[in-house]
Amino acid sequence: MKIAIASGKGGTGKTSLAVNLAHKASALYPSLLLDLDVEEPNGSIFFPTPALEHKTLYRKVPVWNREACTLCGACVSTCRYNSLVKIMDQILVLPELCHACYACSELCPAQALPMQDEELGSLSSFRLEALDFMEAKLRIGLQQATPLIAQSLELVQKSHSQKDFYFLDCPPGTSCPMIAATKTADYVILITEPSRFGIWDLSLAVETMRELGKDFGVVVNRWGTAGEGILDYLKKEHVELLATIRDDRRVAELYSKGSLIYDKVPAFDAALETILTKLRSLSCGK
Repeated sequence: MKIAIASGKGGTGKTSLAVNLAHKASALYPSLLLDLDVEEPNGSIFFPTPALEHKTLYRKVPVWNREACTLCGACVSTCRYNSLVKIMDQILVLPELCHACYACSELCPAQALPMQDEELGSLSSFRLEALDFMEAKLRIGLQQATPLIAQSLELVQKSHSQKDFYFLDCPPGTSCPMIAATKTADYVILITEPSRFGIWDLSLAVETMRELGKDFGVVVNRWGTAGEGILDYLKKEHVELLATIRDDRRVAELYSKGSLIYDKVPAFDAALETILTKLRSLSCGK
């Protein structure tokens, strides 16, 4: 099963839940954790050893061939991302805006825009006891997180095809990167906090999951700071509450040190056990 851990906003405890849940599950089931928050991955802070492998990933971008070009301008009018500009007697390619759709290259009548490899990012492999962990990281300066997410998911599926659980630490929010990270998931865990901002952004994430047709449940982090508002919302929207994680200073202290939490905070471990019970039942049904 692919289990995506997502949230409508940043700072809800998504990585804390993903790393600890995956590590706990790995003691009983072959498991892999993939950090798909490619613009700011931080799952590796929990893995004290250096990366076992580092793989550079690429995408295709057009390169202008001045000799072949007839300056017809078809490529400029075709590109919906404005990554090509015609300036007098030359075509300027803006690779940072390119989405590698191949339209300009394939529709150029003079074949003056061949596609070539450009570094997109990297995929690093780690291991912590029984847990395999992979971290995808977008190259600084690029904005196309979605292609890197798609490539990473494909490579992980090929290189680690015998896992019982794939835990996906997804980008926050409800934009394209989050959708790309969750669209292949069998189940989505939405983690939130009982604040007004948390409830509002959770509502956006719930709407997104329903639009995608995903089965999902909610974990409420920092429970005890508030609560009635989030419970009212979940009841009104008929959303399953998987578990609550109490607000505890020890959790923040352990996280800040890059340390696992569930083996040191019993209440946190109990919440994870409740979630794993749900995931086991879902797995048996597949």
